[in-house]
Amino acid sequence: MGREPSQPCAAPVRAVDHPAVWRRALACGLLLFVCVTGAGPAAAQGGYERPVETAPSQEDIGGGYVVPPVQRPRPLSDWREVQDVGLLAAALGLTAWLVLGRRSRRATVLLVLACVGYFGFYREGCVCPIGAIQNVTASLADPGYALPLVVVAIFFLPLIAALFFGRVFCGAACPLGAIQELVLLKPLRVPRRLDRGLGTLKWVYLALAVWFAAQPAAARDFVICRYDPFVSFFRWTGFAHLFVIGGALLLLGTLVGRPYCRWLCPYGALLSLVARLSWRGVSITPEKETDCGLCLDACPYGAIEKLRALRATCLACARCYRACPYQRGLEQEPSAAGGAPGERSPA
Repeated sequence: MGREPSQPCAAPVRAVDHPAVWRRALACGLLLFVCVTGAGPAAAQGGYERPVETAPSQEDIGGGYVVPPVQRPRPLSDWREVQDVGLLAAALGLTAWLVLGRRSRRATVLLVLACVGYFGFYREGCVCPIGAIQNVTASLADPGYALPLVVVAIFFLPLIAALFFGRVFCGAACPLGAIQELVLLKPLRVPRRLDRGLGTLKWVYLALAVWFAAQPAAARDFVICRYDPFVSFFRWTGFAHLFVIGGALLLLGTLVGRPYCRWLCPYGALLSLVARLSWRGVSITPEKETDCGLCLDACPYGAIEKLRALRATCLACARCYRACPYQRGLEQEPSAAGGAPGERSPA
């Protein structure tokens, strides 16, 4: 048998060493490296866009997550807010009548109890012209800030009342002042120079509150609400440091008349300016000034100077009426014909 013809042997392959090939490979490697390492930071710089318009529910999140409770206090309906404005106006008018017209300390105390019960504990301190300073400031500094008409009314009503009748808002309607009025047991007189020096603090507080409220939305802070010393008592909840601050002020208020109102309240600073121009204010004995000085000893707020009530600082508490012998004679002296107390007997 003959042999099959053998296959021809392939020639050995020799490696090609061409400079252009290496340059192309190096360029491709560098481009791939740049793409891989640069894609991460570029993607991270792009803002995250939320794919949904509403927050996920606790069922969607799972894992035992519980949605936090609604922030207290819950918003009221429109008619309830209008009701609050009407009650505030009524409290201001009633205080003016009781203090300037009836001149009755007893009736004023009853109104104080009613106001601290409603505006304080029931409404949890939310009908608050003091905090409204910040809302009004923010609306003036930021055209996009929506200011409800109810807040405008709550802010301006006490100022309008002060223009006519003095600081009647401080007399009973303000829950912060009312709770301090009720805890005052044995007032001590503060030296006038010290009283005036401490009184400058409320102007500093007012300036800081306006400054923080006028900042852009991202940096805005309502410090009056954040550091309200009595709101924790009205709501029975809050931060521990607020309970400590409020408790310290109430404890001090048992011996020193209304320390927050006199020295720290930023709205009181505004009221003191307006009350200087008031149409009518507290007059201890409008018909006859006896100048006995008993009213000076009875006023725990340093609001009587030269035996006359100072409209800028008088808080319309009606305490001076109780100490005035002339006023007591008007209230207690019956007429010779058996008339009601308050009627003068014939000469």
